Amino acid sequence: MLDETDKAPLVDVSHLRVEFDTNDGLVVGVEDVSFHINPGETLCVVGESGSGKSISSLSLMRLVEFGGGRIANGDLRFRRESGDTLDVSEAENKLMRDIRGNEIAMIFQEPMSALNPVFTIERQLTEGLRVHKNMSRKAAAAQALELLKRVRIPEPERRLKQYPHELSGGMRQRVVIAMALACEPRLLIADEPTTALDVTIQAEILALIDRLKRETGAAVLFITHDMAVVAQVADRVVVMLKGNKVEEGPVEQIFEAPQHPYTQALLSAVPKLGEMQGKSEPEPLKILGREIEAHPVVPAADRKLLLEVKHLTTRFPVKGGLLRRTQAWVHAVEDVSFDLKTSETLSLVGESGCGKSSCGRSILRLVEPQSGEVRLGGKDVIAMSQRELRRARADMQMVFQDPFASLNPQMRLMDQVAEPIHNYGLAKGSEVQDRVAALFDRVELPRSFLRRFPHEMSGGQRQRVAIARALALNPKLIIADEAVSALDVSIQAQVLNLLIELQAELGISLLFISHDMAVVERVSHQVGVMYLGRIVEIGPRAAIFEDPRHPYTRDLMKAVPVADPRQRKSERDLNFKPIPSPVFPVGHQPAPSVYDEVGPGHYVLKPLE
Repeated sequence: MLDETDKAPLVDVSHLRVEFDTNDGLVVGVEDVSFHINPGETLCVVGESGSGKSISSLSLMRLVEFGGGRIANGDLRFRRESGDTLDVSEAENKLMRDIRGNEIAMIFQEPMSALNPVFTIERQLTEGLRVHKNMSRKAAAAQALELLKRVRIPEPERRLKQYPHELSGGMRQRVVIAMALACEPRLLIADEPTTALDVTIQAEILALIDRLKRETGAAVLFITHDMAVVAQVADRVVVMLKGNKVEEGPVEQIFEAPQHPYTQALLSAVPKLGEMQGKSEPEPLKILGREIEAHPVVPAADRKLLLEVKHLTTRFPVKGGLLRRTQAWVHAVEDVSFDLKTSETLSLVGESGCGKSSCGRSILRLVEPQSGEVRLGGKDVIAMSQRELRRARADMQMVFQDPFASLNPQMRLMDQVAEPIHNYGLAKGSEVQDRVAALFDRVELPRSFLRRFPHEMSGGQRQRVAIARALALNPKLIIADEAVSALDVSIQAQVLNLLIELQAELGISLLFISHDMAVVERVSHQVGVMYLGRIVEIGPRAAIFEDPRHPYTRDLMKAVPVADPRQRKSERDLNFKPIPSPVFPVGHQPAPSVYDEVGPGHYVLKPLE
């Protein structure tokens, strides 16, 4: 039986208002928001970037003050372990230091900025344990190892001695989760914890958070824009728009009978796996209140070969010892071959560390491949001199995964989009400004943003700037490396529609690197599935999604969360084995990739000897 205190909410937020003083005057981050969270409950807060989701959670930890904000109004009541209720908004800083990380813990969205680059993983994991739990160094180190095992990090003993930059994005995110769970908090705030993760790792981490919630009885405040994730984990849902709550209810009610037009729009913009059956061409997503314009499709017979990749191999040295000699090689891309035609999209999918991004960077020679051929419009990119390569790069552009890292924090956005136009001498004087303004219109950003800096934009807006910059040179090939993974549902839908539209109008070829299978199904003509540096299955979209042949492709499809709370996946459904290491000793000669053709243009890798 629950006693009366267990029935009382763990967190009760009422009439929260958060303000920021900026150069342009007062900005209201959250206008008037109220919600509560019960013990052992998962409350999902959904909405687009800029809606105030993260600000609400940062207010609960009083971290919003460190970002230039202030809590102007509202009660933030938190029930502590002792049973006392504390108004967080009025608590002293010393008391908040005791609560943060101990009773309320947070998993941040960007693990690279949440981890300290100069400390080892062990140092960062043990810090909270030693401060809050008064553990000895030895006991904290043993607990840190246990935490890494709990979040299923491979080779945890080795990882403890490593630094954040030595881990993949998925692993870094698991470390951040382990840090948040270290002191067994009563409330776990998860701010977009699975945004940049692969399907399989996302499925594992959602199952992990759910399991830990059941084991420890903690409450979870889960902030996300991914409606499939909401369906997977939420008990109740709060929908936010422009700093206000517009709808709240049990998860089934929100999905099956959404009342507010904005909630309806959010759900209509979610790409669902299986929607594209029987369709030969990519289709724009439906966005509520907008007509989808039909674009002329280039007939398949008229598409010419643009990019040929043959036996591409990229390896990175692992150096060690006093003389920093090469002791082993990371086989990032191993014997990869594919063709891409004009006006077509080829998607590469797979888990982090499988070589997708390295493959895209090798094609542009942002990393130098070991061997292989890359021909763009018949010209061999690998054999080009630096001067020829610079000219060729006007035809091939990249949109990177993390726009914050790929944009210069000290330059205005208009100057960053204008930079490639200046570099290649495409326009002069006022013509440059006109072109930049037209590109902003193209990616649906207001012209008032031209004078802003990257830190003044939300993640989705920054990604559009990155796309505008890639379009500035009218390229023939765009490599989009997880270009929509961190975007809100409706913004993601707009950016995907934009890419489909640009492809139809300009005949651009897209190499689309992604882990989101529903998005891949929506935009692709061809799909290649990568595992351990090799393409294990490649073929037309319909063949890969409707008739997957390789066991790994089937497992990948099984892990995709469905935007339906009645179709939740349990941990039992996920049978992922840890990915073997791609590191091989010097002199190791891997077997070549040999494929069986199982259908027209549909190839499956034969088992390697």
